[in-house]
Amino acid sequence: NYWGGSLEITSSGGSPFSEEEKSIGNHQEWDRASIGHIKHHSLDDTQQGWLLLDPSEKKKTKKKKKNDGFVDLGCVVCSRTALKWSVSLLAIAFLVIFLPVVVLKSVPEDRPPPPPPDNYTAALHKALLFFNAQKSGKLPADNGIPWRGDSGLTDGLNATDVEGGLVGGYYDSGESTKYHFPLSFAMTMLSWSVIEYEAKYRAIGEYDHVRDLIKWGVDYLLITFNSSATAIDKIHSQVGGAMNGSSIPSDYYCWEKPEDMDYTRPVQNTTSGPDLAGEMAAAMAAASIVFREDDPVFSEKLVAGAELVYAFARDPGRRAPYSMGNHYIEPYYNSTGYFDEYIWGAAWLFYATGNASYFSLATDQNTAVDSDVFSMIPRLSVLSWDNKLPAAMLILTRIRIFLSPGYPYEDMLRMYHNITGLNMCSYLQQYDVMNWTPGGLILLNSDGRQNLQYVANAAFLASVFADYLNATDVPGWNCGPTFTPSAVLKDFATSQVDYILGSNPMNTSYVVGYGSKYPSRVHHRGASVPADDATYSCTGGWSWRDAAAPNPNTIAGAMVGGPDRFDRFHDVRAEGVYTEPTIAGNAGLVAALVSLTSSGGDGVDRNAIFAAVPPLSPPSPPPPAPWEP
Repeated sequence: NYWGGSLEITSSGGSPFSEEEKSIGNHQEWDRASIGHIKHHSLDDTQQGWLLLDPSEKKKTKKKKKNDGFVDLGCVVCSRTALKWSVSLLAIAFLVIFLPVVVLKSVPEDRPPPPPPDNYTAALHKALLFFNAQKSGKLPADNGIPWRGDSGLTDGLNATDVEGGLVGGYYDSGESTKYHFPLSFAMTMLSWSVIEYEAKYRAIGEYDHVRDLIKWGVDYLLITFNSSATAIDKIHSQVGGAMNGSSIPSDYYCWEKPEDMDYTRPVQNTTSGPDLAGEMAAAMAAASIVFREDDPVFSEKLVAGAELVYAFARDPGRRAPYSMGNHYIEPYYNSTGYFDEYIWGAAWLFYATGNASYFSLATDQNTAVDSDVFSMIPRLSVLSWDNKLPAAMLILTRIRIFLSPGYPYEDMLRMYHNITGLNMCSYLQQYDVMNWTPGGLILLNSDGRQNLQYVANAAFLASVFADYLNATDVPGWNCGPTFTPSAVLKDFATSQVDYILGSNPMNTSYVVGYGSKYPSRVHHRGASVPADDATYSCTGGWSWRDAAAPNPNTIAGAMVGGPDRFDRFHDVRAEGVYTEPTIAGNAGLVAALVSLTSSGGDGVDRNAIFAAVPPLSPPSPPPPAPWEP
């Protein structure tokens, strides 16, 4: 019943309502809907039958229901036919869908091989190996170049101020001379590339390798001066070499593999040389950033060495180029100035130490004027082992792009930024600043000789500047009145590196071991003399120098001098302008390749280089003096 209370069933024919309920119609306060509802709620014969059945009849009824077309599942009653169809469909679904999945999961997965590395990564692996082939000294067991062995173990043993001699470092090129000026530049470039693209080096498995190469170089630089002193008055600037045209047995006159050198290797010293000292400071300061996290003790040692040689460079009594008047150096690695190294070295020391005095030196207007940075001479936009201005401008522009330090640095940084933009414009063919070969290679050396090392450096500068812009969501820069998207710089870098790797009229890769066609007669003593038990004398090796046969040893990763200004190339061992590699050239190539590889993501590490840099905003003024009546 709808209102509670007991439900009484009267006998047949009796009224089911009480006397009180019968009088409902006399109560006007009850609404008609309620009355109507009650009136129509009388039980029909079937309902009364349900209620009046005795227990035995109920059992018969239930039994009868079980035999009809429905199944009582407890929570729901459904048709027996529907139940059969549902069970059948579930069984089919299990057989068609779930069972194959289970079977496939139980079968060992045949994973496809990982995608091959992109061209730049493959070339980068080889380009780094070149440095292993150029190592001097006692080689580690895992050096990885089977035809190389220990060499130069008596270098500098007669130097009284160097304990253990000048053993170690890198041979510069196809000769076995150790030139400390380009060696330092090569280490700076390698370190810079690691600082910007550490994630990429890690992704391709070369991070530990490139750090070992850097350490091999800067460990050697640390013994070229008295790094334990508080001040120095001399730097060893070169080991080996010869005067031009000399017939005295030497690295130039003889053709011997480094392991067989049996002639005297002279050591060159300098008591001046802000160019050499400034580049050494840059190399050690940049390397200290590379090792800052993993080897802080070594990093601090490098910082101390960098500050020591930079103080030597800044000494007013030592301001003459390191090569001046030295006939063992001038014909080969002559320095044309040192103000660029002042700026370059100071910038790296600022990054390494956070000492604002170095930043002040790097942004000093007088130093900038003396360096000719504002003259906009085209050759000064070409980065090389001799000219650091375009790179120095770029790493200082980096500070403005990412940190925007403001006063008192903003005026100079803005000018450096503008010069950097103009340097980038000069690399673009449509502005006719530089000459180009018919095949699309920019000519950055005035005579076109051994041009590839300069091309690789320019490709790196363009690529890393584009990455700076992209990292700050700046779409491009202006070349005069023309807005130029940053992608144009990447296109330039890609086109030049692709040329080096084989997209050129000769269809030749100029990186040994990369591609199907590359130079096989590289101007290199170690690669051209067989790695057998025989010892070849100074002149006995000339037969290998002049042989027409390919080198017996492949010096993988070596970037040769490259083609001439008409895209022509001579694969002739005796013509070193075409076929000789250098560590400075390969360092630029490594930097360009890692900037372009697609492994490890895109772009630079924005913040690692700034870890030691303090806030650069002007200090807050002192509080006013307390008021006195």
